[in-house]
Amino acid sequence: MAPVLEKQLLGAAGAGDNNNEDEEGQSLWSSILSEVSTRSNSKLPSGKNILVFGEDGSGKTTVMAKLQGSDHNKKGRGLEYLYLNVHDEDRDDLTRCNVWILDGDLYHKGLLKFAVSAQSLADSLAVFVADMSRPWTIMESLQKWASVLRDHVDKLKIPPEEMREMEQKMVKAFQEYAEPEDATPSSPQRRAPTAGEDEAVVLPLGENTLTHNLGIPVLIVCTKCDAVGVLEKEHDYREEHFDFIQSHIRQFCLQYGAGLIYTSVKEEKNMDLLYKYIVHKMYDFQFTTPALVVEKDAVFIPSGWDNEKKIGILHENFTTVRPEDPFEDFIIQPPIRKLVHDKEINAEDEQVFLMKQQSLLAKQPATPTRGATESPGRTASGSPRPSGRAGQPNVASGSPMTAVKKPDPNMKGAAANEGVLANFFNSLLSKKTGSPGSPGAGAVGSGVQGSAKKTGQKPGLTDVQAELDRMTRKPDSMVSANNIPPPTENEA
Repeated sequence: MAPVLEKQLLGAAGAGDNNNEDEEGQSLWSSILSEVSTRSNSKLPSGKNILVFGEDGSGKTTVMAKLQGSDHNKKGRGLEYLYLNVHDEDRDDLTRCNVWILDGDLYHKGLLKFAVSAQSLADSLAVFVADMSRPWTIMESLQKWASVLRDHVDKLKIPPEEMREMEQKMVKAFQEYAEPEDATPSSPQRRAPTAGEDEAVVLPLGENTLTHNLGIPVLIVCTKCDAVGVLEKEHDYREEHFDFIQSHIRQFCLQYGAGLIYTSVKEEKNMDLLYKYIVHKMYDFQFTTPALVVEKDAVFIPSGWDNEKKIGILHENFTTVRPEDPFEDFIIQPPIRKLVHDKEINAEDEQVFLMKQQSLLAKQPATPTRGATESPGRTASGSPRPSGRAGQPNVASGSPMTAVKKPDPNMKGAAANEGVLANFFNSLLSKKTGSPGSPGAGAVGSGVQGSAKKTGQKPGLTDVQAELDRMTRKPDSMVSANNIPPPTENEA
């Protein structure tokens, strides 16, 4: 009996151990199932949308392509589509966030119906892009695209109670903003809700805060902030100008409950911060970066941090402008400088140029030449030197007879005699003293030289006087005594 009883007791003990193992197995499976269900509930949601608005050339596509990790600059028309890969390293989860970029032309605003609907509006984030290289367009652009989004939201005809719930959610998120801790995680992590979060004390909104509540988060992204140096050098911008611009943008952000961030793709400034803030607002990732307001080209103001009193700090530095002055009165668009390009001038072919000049000369009327009005004794070239051998002096040069006046064609009688004398003296000008082959050249030359040696008179006068005496001996000569010069002392 004793062995049998012991055996039965051992069997009962073994059955109890099996029951304990079954219970432990069931508790293990239940814990695994609960953990799986918890993880499934905490997975990154899909179907989130980012709506990007801005002017043409403001850098909308460039910024979003940089966040995507792509360097392409392909710009489309109408409505562009991109996506961002969002990775939760804590839970090893991955999802995609849709990015819709609206064209800068208002003609395409009707395409928003393909990007966001009444059902997907609650899962959307609006991004308004402002171009810091053209600061005079910032406020007009923000107002324009905000009204475009407001009109589209009104056309969705969302039930009033749902819209009111979305607006209250934005108010709560703005009021519950708290300064983040200094510890910065190496990668984005989703924030776990704390126990006493609902009992947190919230402050009332300011007078101009969330007056234009769209029901969705809004972010203002100022691009091309590396142009601040260019504005200072070329357009004489000072600290007062940049503070005035920032003041107006922050006033706009208060009205829409928006965040503000200055970026530069060229210098990769605040690009990583922009990505972290986007996933924080859309997926509730942990965010630990405080507001940055020291550097004028790297400003970051999260939604809920700003208020009228903090904006008033900028107004303390204003000297030539007041905070309430219109934006366009102080931030004036500079005059457009027309770029003058030096055109390359090609030289015309020489022969073509000469042919054109020839055709122009042929069209002009002929003008009388100078040689036609001069005396017959002048050469065709206009030179006063007579034709003949080079180097031979003119005998009659320097003679007072060269100053004989030409006959007047209107005179009669003595006019013929004067014409004869004029032709005679002109013929003397063309003669050469002592020219070989001329009859009597040697005798005349010797006589001239001999008389010149005795009297010291120029040889030209003696030659002329001899010729005149010869003419007076002719019976047909009718030379008047008035036209003959008086004799010299030697001749008398």
